[in-house]
This record gives sequence, structure tokens and C-alpha cells, in this order.
Amino acid sequence: MGWFWADSPSTPAAAPPPNHPTTGTPPPSCPMHKPDTSSAAADPSACPYTPEDPASTSDQSLNPLNFMFSHLPQTRAPGQKVALPTEREISSIPKGTGEKWEYPSPQQMYNAMRRKGYEDAPEDAVESMVAVHNWLNEGAWNEICAWEGKFGGGVLGYMGLRETEKEWTPRLVRFQGRRRDVTPKARMYGFLGRVMPERFGGPAPFDRHDWYVLRKLPGEEKPREVRYVIDYYAGPPEPTGEPVFYLDVRPAIDRPGLMMERIVNWTGEVWDKASGMDVRRAAQEENARRNAGM
Repeated sequence: MGWFWADSPSTPAAAPPPNHPTTGTPPPSCPMHKPDTSSAAADPSACPYTPEDPASTSDQSLNPLNFMFSHLPQTRAPGQKVALPTEREISSIPKGTGEKWEYPSPQQMYNAMRRKGYEDAPEDAVESMVAVHNWLNEGAWNEICAWEGKFGGGVLGYMGLRETEKEWTPRLVRFQGRRRDVTPKARMYGFLGRVMPERFGGPAPFDRHDWYVLRKLPGEEKPREVRYVIDYYAGPPEPTGEPVFYLDVRPAIDRPGLMMERIVNWTGEVWDKASGMDVRRAAQEENARRNAGM
């Protein structure tokens, strides 16, 4: 997840099951998802990598938009035996400039893993890793777009009390991997899992990202940043052996309005009825039908 390079309707990831986001363990074949074995080891944060000690990477140019190496070669690494593709896939995710983020090629991902110290990275599995990571990124973005489609105008826009920017589409400005920083929600699930393991038991997320998305509200000259928090969970594999992942995507509670968005989103029909939103929405739909008939 998150392996973008800044230079040149149904979501793929399913929602977590009730009670706990998921059960299971990360797939062992992917080195980015292996748990830490030593607190002194460098953080193998799933992508993008946030260095523990900036001085240790002083000889590498890091992109501030994703904390990844700015330039990775497309040439084979020393000792590499398997030829890996060098073609890069264009994502569906727009940058702040409107251009699309670009995924690394399998060769670039392999070079990045080698640079991070994964000398035993399985060369024949890199293409599958790239496909899974790209797929998860697209799933995370679909979840964010669904949220922005609902709350792009804030809670007032959702309630029909404020206009929304019809021409604006959300854009991913930057992101950061924060695997060591457990989110309060994941920490709460961990506590409940220890107290009531039968109901809330399950492993912790194997990764966490913060994605910073531009949102444009009516009347504002410049778009504002909304920070989304993404917890990545691994579930039991399918009977066919295919891995299963769950993404818990939500805006961070950085402002009171974002807290209200989460409350409204999770209370659903209860909020709609209590606030009269269902009546207003029905009236709006009726007016739209009448105008269409005219």
C-alpha cells in the first residue's frame, strides 16, 4: 500500500465484519507485512516507508510527499536472477495538481526492498506483491471518494443546508506510513479483544497510513486538507488461497466537523430521521422529478 512515486463504485476491499475488523494474520509471503522481531530493527513499514532516523538516510533523496526514495533505478539489482517488468501503472488517484499518481514497476519495488535491507526478498513474488498493493490503494481511494461524495460539503452539505462544489473532485496531496503509531480505534479494539476475546478477538492491523486529501467547500478560495486514517487488516485466506484484506477508512478527528461526519455516517438512518433529513431528501427528490417533468 502506498507505493506511489511522485515523479513522473464497488470497492475492491470489503468492509470489516461485525464486532472486530477482521481475524487472521498477514500473508507471510510479503516481506513488507512481516511483524517486527526486534525493537532495534529498522522499521520495515509497509509502504510508504517512514525512516526511524532521518540521518540514516541522509545519502538518499526522500520524497516529502510519500517519504519514499525519490529516484529508484529500473536496472537489475546486484545478484538478481529473475527479470522483472519495468512498466509502471498509472493509478486512478489524482495528485494535488490533478495529474495521476503513478505506481512503481516491479523492478523498482524490488530495488526499494533491497535498499531497505530485504536481501532475501522473493524475486518471483514481486509482481504479485505489486498487484496486491496497487489493488489495495485503489480500494482505499474508492472508500475515500465514497466518503467525500457523501460529506464533501460537510455535514451541512449532506443535510442539504449548504451547496456543494459540483465540479470538484477529491485529490490526494500526500501520504505517510505510520505502522508503529496505533490508531485510537485499533487500540480500543485491542483492549476489547483482551476483555472479550470471543466477541472482539482478532489481530491488530498490520499497517496504518495517513492520506491527506483536498476538499473544496463553497465560498472558500482554496481547498482544505482532510486527513484520512487507514488501518489495514489481513483476514483468513479464501479457500482458493487468495489473500483477504480489510480496510478501515475514516477521516481523522482533527476538527469538530469531521467528528460530526463520523457520527452521522455511523448512526445512519437514526440520524436521518432525528434530523429530518429523510423528509428533506424526499422533498428534494420530488422537486427534481417535477422539474424534470417540466
